[in-house]
Amino acid sequence: MDYLLFAVFAVLLLGGVPMAVALGLAGTLLVALNGLGMMSLPINVYTGIAKYPLLAIPMFILAGLIFERSGVALRLVNLAVALVGNRRGGLAIAAITVCMVLGGISGSGPADAAAIATVMIPSMLKAGYPKAFSASVIAAAGSTAILIPPSIAFILYSILVPQASIPSLFAAGLIPGLLAGLSLVIPAWYLSRKHHFGIASAENIPKLWDSFKQAGWGLITPIIILGGILSGAFTPTEAAVIAVFYGLFVGMVVYRSLSWQQVYEVLVESAEISATVLLIIALASVFAWAGSTLGTFDHLAQWLIGTDGKANETVVLLNITGLILIAGMFLDGVSIFFIFLPLLIPIAKVFNWDLVWFGVILTMNIAIGQFTPPMAINLMVTSKIGGIRVESTVPWVLWMVLSMSACLLLVTFVPELTLFLPRYLGY
Repeated sequence: MDYLLFAVFAVLLLGGVPMAVALGLAGTLLVALNGLGMMSLPINVYTGIAKYPLLAIPMFILAGLIFERSGVALRLVNLAVALVGNRRGGLAIAAITVCMVLGGISGSGPADAAAIATVMIPSMLKAGYPKAFSASVIAAAGSTAILIPPSIAFILYSILVPQASIPSLFAAGLIPGLLAGLSLVIPAWYLSRKHHFGIASAENIPKLWDSFKQAGWGLITPIIILGGILSGAFTPTEAAVIAVFYGLFVGMVVYRSLSWQQVYEVLVESAEISATVLLIIALASVFAWAGSTLGTFDHLAQWLIGTDGKANETVVLLNITGLILIAGMFLDGVSIFFIFLPLLIPIAKVFNWDLVWFGVILTMNIAIGQFTPPMAINLMVTSKIGGIRVESTVPWVLWMVLSMSACLLLVTFVPELTLFLPRYLGY
């Protein structure tokens, strides 16, 4: 019975059943077979999403779309190109930089990758970068959005693991997020130099001061969001609402690039995306409750660390890293947290791991999975925008995977890189 929950979920997923439905049906079957009471299902669906911090997720999704449609991404790209200048690999480095800045607004990897790919892939193609290389770089850089605060993944982790507060996770993710971006700059620069990829013509380099003035409104946004949260001026949910209204002000008053019709379209699209995310959360709650009530997760945790409790800590940590990395290739971050956190948190407590550090490690694993073939969601997004097959990106994207994996090991075995900032800020 311990393995039936995961077996049913796997069969449904392989059968093409949508993720949310597969999670809900697997949990429902176990509830029915064990006589746990069918009335527990609607209660768990409701309680799964009836959490105040979850309001931040649709708000940050809306904020990300507003800043994308208002032209902030394009202005940030122009500034990054002006800063990097006319050098080999400059546009690739600019794309990574802008993805990191935009990630400080949207908190979503796929949204970040889509916004930058739309702007950068045509420009990079003109400068001599292959589409497959450009799609790989942007997909990898987009994944840093779930590490650099505000991160939707961190918000969800904090809800499932109350011992890790959202401000502490946001502070903890900042240095690893910056290191992850730097780890991508290295292979992007090396490959550009080795294969003689693109130097933008001098007349296409924007003027630095003009670009800075145009991008200034967008650059202020992460400072407002993160500064307000870390200073305690407002909660993450309030920060998300402020980001939405600030984005509307910039798009409709400052840049005047957003019409009322576009605002309506953004509201509809953000509602659809938010509904999909919340539906997964709601039905995954049934899955998580069934596994916890039946002791499935506890039994699997005991098996992973050994019945005598003498499993090697490093081996267990590396096994968890491999497990989440593989899961990240096929599942979204929301599903991974609901499926695996009930199993992994007891293991973390056995070894006395810091749960904030552990959350950052898991999130970085999920970030790498977002651009690791075969089912890399970021890579699918950028490949579709570039009009290429995902398979063509493999020779390029594997360099990015290896580089960020090395960064992951550094953050894993040097916990102070994660915990220094939260401790300094007193979280």
